[in-house]
Amino acid sequence: MEEVLNSAAAGDGADELKAGTLTALLEESVARFADKDAIEFFDRVWTYGEINARIDSFAAGLASIGVGKGTRVGLCFPNCPYSVISFFAVLKAGGIVVNFNPLYTGREIRDQIRDSGTEIMITLDLDAVYKNLGSVVADTGLKQVIVCPMANALPKVKGLLFRLFKRSDLAHIPDDERHIRFDALMEKSKGRSTPKIEIAPSDIAVLQYTGGTTGVPKGAMLSHGALVANARQLIAQSDQSGLLVAGSEMVMCVLPFFHVFAMTVCMLYAVQIGASMLLVPRFNRDELIPLMERRKPTLFPAVPTIYGAINSVAQTRKIDLSSLKICISGGAPLPSEVHADFEKLTGCRLAEGYGLTECSPVVSVNPLDGRSGRPGSAGLPMPGTILEIRDSENPAVVLPTGEKGELWVRGPQVMSGYWNRPEETAHVLRDGALRTGDVGYLDQDGYLYLVDRLKDLIICSGYNVYPRVIEEALYEHEAVAEAIVIGVSDSYRGERPKAFVSLRKDAKVTVEELHAFLVPRLSKIEMPRDIEIRDTLPKTMIGKLSKKELIEEERKASSHAEKVNAGKADGHVDA
Repeated sequence: MEEVLNSAAAGDGADELKAGTLTALLEESVARFADKDAIEFFDRVWTYGEINARIDSFAAGLASIGVGKGTRVGLCFPNCPYSVISFFAVLKAGGIVVNFNPLYTGREIRDQIRDSGTEIMITLDLDAVYKNLGSVVADTGLKQVIVCPMANALPKVKGLLFRLFKRSDLAHIPDDERHIRFDALMEKSKGRSTPKIEIAPSDIAVLQYTGGTTGVPKGAMLSHGALVANARQLIAQSDQSGLLVAGSEMVMCVLPFFHVFAMTVCMLYAVQIGASMLLVPRFNRDELIPLMERRKPTLFPAVPTIYGAINSVAQTRKIDLSSLKICISGGAPLPSEVHADFEKLTGCRLAEGYGLTECSPVVSVNPLDGRSGRPGSAGLPMPGTILEIRDSENPAVVLPTGEKGELWVRGPQVMSGYWNRPEETAHVLRDGALRTGDVGYLDQDGYLYLVDRLKDLIICSGYNVYPRVIEEALYEHEAVAEAIVIGVSDSYRGERPKAFVSLRKDAKVTVEELHAFLVPRLSKIEMPRDIEIRDTLPKTMIGKLSKKELIEEERKASSHAEKVNAGKADGHVDA
């Protein structure tokens, strides 16, 4: 057996990386960059000093309605100034941030509120953001819903709100004691001092919901220290490039902050280096590119789908994105052609990385200092991080270099555990390491390669989609007897869900009717474009529904389609 085992480490200093809090991180940046631009939103700009003053006032307001040490406070926003203000205000008041995707269905929002014990929710007065939350407020234990006005986040130009949005886009907010307006709370906080809360690096800062290793959404407890460590690890990696100047960079923030990748790699990273955050509430390729050409951001973390969309526009018109210095791709595997085309288009270094919610999230990234990354690799471990490849059947065994097994991660960015799930925490946290559920190997130089997933999870455009959620929605239809959902290859999203169902005896339903039934039950990213109705679905010897036959069937169909397309390109098609 080789003497070099299948593990890789990137330096020491894990304890030093983790020795900090997010509130201290903000205070340090405000002290250094008070007059520098912190946020730009629809051409309105706030400096770090201005944002911090609003954070302090909002923290005082939150304390006045009962937010204290350990209070779970939900944030349900697209990217906007309130996202950043609310995040740090909750932490300054001693609370724990619980991130909510506003595109979740009402049922998903309700279940997450109940599971996390969220007491207060902060949201926006746009119908697209509030409606699904509003539909379940009465069914939850929420004590207060704080509603922030979009109009006050925009430049002070008369009538601008209704140039950007229709009147029907504004939500109808109930006039009751449970709902309180942001402005009213800020007025209430006048004269109150910012809460003086003792916060330790080990205190939980964020509950970030994830499928973990079983496909069931649960809250990963991310401590202040873990999130600070991951931001510092990113700084250490990017410092090697020699390209970045503290207080002078602009981060293109199109990834939503409720996603762990954006929360750390866009927001926390930007705050640490005093960068300006160019906030975009939603991804629209035709709006994003002109904005980038005009405002000239220097850092652009994104998912492969976004880079691919930009590449496609470059095929039809000239694009100038030469301001970009560093781009980091995460959330899903980066196709080699997308990688090469984007670097050629921009002249920018596009580095692929790997992470997961349980690691705050970044575990590894390809070099940012101009050295060539490894094609198909997820890069080198972050500083203070140790990667181990262990035998999936016998986890006590660390495999030799080059052999495939389950990836285990040790580092300061690893979560504290799953919220109120001690058994599942014990399953994934072993001997100070996190079992990722991902299968991969390390080469002789310590580069990580991922080849498979043990966990039942579909990643669409960087978002986690849980097959079980879709299956349970299908089972609600009276005609459906059995349902299986798998991930299939998608050229745009990387993966997409595909559903297979069998029907009850004598029941009839069309695919179109099933789609219509699912619309109010699933978010757009979860909606299976393809639904197949079959007489029977594959099962194991003990009668359990089995996915592996369908996965293999789809793999072969995809492989055949690729051969056919290649044949057409060569001028012939095999019979």
